[in-house]
Order: sequence, then C-alpha cells, then structure tokens
Amino acid sequence: MNAPTTRRLTVAQALVEFLAHQYTERDGRRHRLINACWGIFGHGNVAGLGQALLESGAASRRGETPGAPVLPYLQGRNEQAMVHAAVGYARQCDRLSAHAVTTSIGPGATNLVTGAALATVNRLPVLLLPGDTFATRPADPVLQQLEVPQAGDVSVNDALRPVSRYFDRVTRPEALIPAALQAMRVLADPVDTGAVTLALPQDVQAEAYDWPEEFFADRVWRVTRPLPDADALADAVRAIRGARRPLLIAGGGVHHSEAEDALCAFADATGIPVASTQAGKGSLRYDHPADIGGIGHTGTATADALAREADLVIGVGTRYTDFTTASATLFAAPGVRFVNLNIAPFDSHKLGAASLVADARAGLEALTKELSGHRVDAAYEAGYGAAKADWERRVDAAFGAADDSVRPSQTQVLGALDALVDDTDIILNAAGSLPGDLHKLWRARSRRQYHLEYGYSCMGYEIPGAIGVRVAAPDRPVWALVGDGTYLMNPTEIVTAVQEGVPINLVLIQNHGYASIGGLSQATGGERFGTDYRFRAADGTYTGAPLPVDLAANAASLGMHVLRAATVGELRAALAEARGANRPTCVYVETETADTVPGAPEAQAWWDVPVAETATRPAAVAAREAYDRHAAGRRRHL
Repeated sequence: MNAPTTRRLTVAQALVEFLAHQYTERDGRRHRLINACWGIFGHGNVAGLGQALLESGAASRRGETPGAPVLPYLQGRNEQAMVHAAVGYARQCDRLSAHAVTTSIGPGATNLVTGAALATVNRLPVLLLPGDTFATRPADPVLQQLEVPQAGDVSVNDALRPVSRYFDRVTRPEALIPAALQAMRVLADPVDTGAVTLALPQDVQAEAYDWPEEFFADRVWRVTRPLPDADALADAVRAIRGARRPLLIAGGGVHHSEAEDALCAFADATGIPVASTQAGKGSLRYDHPADIGGIGHTGTATADALAREADLVIGVGTRYTDFTTASATLFAAPGVRFVNLNIAPFDSHKLGAASLVADARAGLEALTKELSGHRVDAAYEAGYGAAKADWERRVDAAFGAADDSVRPSQTQVLGALDALVDDTDIILNAAGSLPGDLHKLWRARSRRQYHLEYGYSCMGYEIPGAIGVRVAAPDRPVWALVGDGTYLMNPTEIVTAVQEGVPINLVLIQNHGYASIGGLSQATGGERFGTDYRFRAADGTYTGAPLPVDLAANAASLGMHVLRAATVGELRAALAEARGANRPTCVYVETETADTVPGAPEAQAWWDVPVAETATRPAAVAAREAYDRHAAGRRRHL
C-alpha cells in the first residue's frame, strides 16, 4: 500500500496554499471563498505570512482569474481599515466570497478589534490572521508582548475572542489542520458567519511540517437553502391570511440570500406593503407599488404609520434592532403578532414570533405558493399607495433647490446625487446624520445599490468599505458619502485607492463637527456639548469660530483628485465629472446647517437614549420629561 504523499512547507506557506483551494457553492455557482489577503507587516508576520505570500506569487500574479492557486495581496495603511475593506467586499459578494487580513503582534493585532466587531455584528465573513507572541518562548517577554502575571498563555489577541465567531491560537503546526477547517466552516455558514480569528505565533508561522496533500485539495463549502418546516409554514400562512393590516419588513437577509425577485413576486401576488431596515433597503425598487421605504426611527412617515397600525408584522431576514422597532414602541396595535422568516433561529424567535426558520428566498417562494389567491383588501392597498405618493412628493420638494447659486443643504446634496445616478451606482455610508437621511430619502434602484453599515455604525468605515465594494464590483460606480467627523477618523485608505487604482468617488460634506450627535445631544439635554469643531469661546465652551481645517487639501495631499463645490450648480457639475472619472475623486462641499428633511412630529419614531433622571439645567429637565412620556409606550411582545 502506498504511503500518503506529503509536502514540506512552513505553517504560513501551508495556510496560503490551503486558502487558495477553498470555495463556496450556492445554486450551482462556485466562488473562491478567500479571494485576497490584506496585510501590514511587522516582526510578527513579515517572515511568516509575508514570506509565504511572496513565495506563492501573490505580488506578481494578482491579475489571475479567481480560482488560481494563489492568494492575491493588497497593501493597507491601517489595520482597522483593512477589515472594513474586507467587510465591504464580502457584503457586495453576498457573503459567498471574503478576504483575509494579516497583521503583526501588538498594536497591529489590537487595531483589528473594531473591524472584527463590525463584521460580527453585521454577520459578514472576514478571516483575521494576526501574528502572536512566541509559542516556544525562547525569550519572554518579546517586543510588544502583554505580560499577564497570572496567566502565561494570554496575549493581546485574546481581545479578539468576544468579537469573533470563531477563535483559535495555532501553537503547533499540526493544529492548523483542524483550526483552518473550522474557520472555513464558520465563514461559509450564513447562520454563524462573522469575524474568524486564527492567531498565529510568529515562530510557528515559520516552522516547517510535512503536510498531507489532501489538506490542499479543492474543498467546496455548500451554502444551502433550507426549506421551512411544513407545520411552521402552515402556521405562517394562516396568520397572513387572517391579517387585515399586514406589513412585511425586509432586512439584510433578503440581500444575502439574493431573494429580491422572490420578495417582488410575493408583494405582487399579495399586495402586502414592504418596509425596509437599513440593511434591507433596496430589497424592492423604490418605485415598486408595495415599497414604502425605510422603517423605524429613521423611517418614512408612510412606513411608520403602517407599522403603528399593523396587526401582523412579517420580518424577513431582520434582527429587529432598536432603530427598526423604535426601541420597542413602534408596533402599537393591540394584539399585534409577528411571523419571522430567518435562516438563524436566534433571530426568527424574536418578539414572540411564529418562527419560520429557512433561507429567505426559499421561504418567500414557499409563502407565495401557499398564499395563492390571497390578497390584502383593496382599500388597504389604495391607502398605503396614496401615502407613498404623498411621501414621494415631499422628497421631491426636499431634494430640489430654488436657486442653483445657493449653498446646498445635506438633503440637497443627496438630491443632486439622486438625479445623477442610475441602477449601476452604489451608495455607501455608515455613521453621522447621513444614515438617517439616506434611510428616509434615498431611492434605491437596484439590489446592492444601498450599502449602509448600520449594525455597528462605525465612523471611518466609508472610505475603506468603498474600496472593498469597488474591488468586488469593478464595473459599478461607488460613492462613499462622508461627513467631516467621519473623514477625520480614517482617511488613510485614500492612499490605498490611489496606489491600487480603485476609482472610488468620495463625497466629503463639511459641517464642522458631529452634526448627528449634536442633534441628539440637543434632544437629550446635552446642549450640543463637545459636538462642534470650533475654537474655545471665552466661557471655555467650543462655541467659537469654526476651525480653519481644509479637508479638501488633505484629500488632495493623499493623492485624490479633488473638486470643490460651493453652490448647488457647482455641486451638480462636480458630481457628474466625478462619476465619469477613472481615478479616485473627491467632491468637497460645505453645507448649510439648517436642513430640509421632510417629516412631522407625529411621524417621528422614538429612539431610547436615556436622559439624566436628575438635573438642574432646564434643557435636561425638559428632555427627561419627554423621555418619560416616550418610554411609557414601550412594550414587550410575548
């Protein structure tokens, strides 16, 4: 009997080779699971993974087609930003393909934590490969080692445990085999996916081992479409048929499952209106008769009014964050019930729902079939149709500007962009006041056009996230919408976009501070304390003149082509020029602080941000009175 063949490689070389042979497959289409590796090198990974990537040909073979036995390398500037870029890529690829990120030990590794949390909160796959301190401990401590007197096996990488869906420290070469297989299992599982961390001690990375050839064989991780249980499906159908005012909430799971067409068919057949979370927006085109826009704290007046009166809420691929439920105050009808279609049992059971555990597309198709002939009352359909039309007129008014020579508001910036883009454009944002405006106002034209990272709402995500999206979708224009506060958090990957020739478009909005938190501070009795970028005034507060920073000049210094727009007319021209550019381009605009977002007090959905229970300042006293009134409307759905 022939002895099994082996190959002698270092642990790092073996891992690179292994990753090159991992695939996902769904609906008969195969995708490379780990399609590239971002990296910043230091003493903890330069001679391990760095050498392995070089030896594999990553530097010279980046342009090869997917499936080639090599792991392409991408150079980043900030470890957190590299994870953001990987997350943007994975989301655009419907979680079927992902990137790895390697760092040295010490600060390089701990800089991964925020990005890892973002990936896991949003349930998006990314493989983290931080270097670690010596497993053999020839010198103790080594540079950047955290010494823990009561535990010799702890390193800074343990900070990644709570934000990773899977974590392992590979302290022996042969331990890589089960660790790597478990890592791939989690990355490819739509229920368990998120950040996966394999901590790699620097000495182990460089250690050689005789690897079985089977470890490097092509391996396919099938992403299945589980069907709903027949009894659970029957319960859901009965609930829907018995509802007079049903409402469907589309979450990110609709996009991840590529279930948009199935949702459209469901809405066409039943007439049930469809609202969307931040992650689910664009599940229906904005002009579909059943699409009523965003829901919750940043939702449309139409969607929130229907939510308050709904007797049945059908959640599809949503995890019901507090923004969606208006901190448990939005679904106010007596006896309101829930049906949740979700591939994750954890989410499908929320709000005391009738649980339908299944893939979103498979579940919607099953519901549509079983509901054949059922449609909501014509008066209900006509009512929400009229409300939708009225809302669109209000959006038109907000987007427009009476005079092209005036400085635009933030809403008018969105209006100018809305008038320019087509189905191919992708709009990306994460934090500040823009997520609320976009959720309420943006007219999503196609699947994956609307890219909001709002699970973690991480300032600094937008620029690297846009790079990851453009790498995944090289033929689609990508717009990163960024406020000045977010820009100052993480502009470093502009250099990466320039170096790699990734032509992202950056719309940089200058409003001299944290506008969103300023408004929240005002509403909660904080009187905008510490939220403006201004000089100190005589009383010690930051209420003086705006700081003389020039963010446009900063972007230009990092290699971006910059277009300045002072008026609405100049903004339209600059956006059009940026869309036609073939290099990273920034449109810089200072906006009016007074905005024109449509909405009425009765349409505003609450968000629970606790207010000081005792205070002497009148603003805080008034804010607490308002808080108590809103909090009284909270309910538990059991």
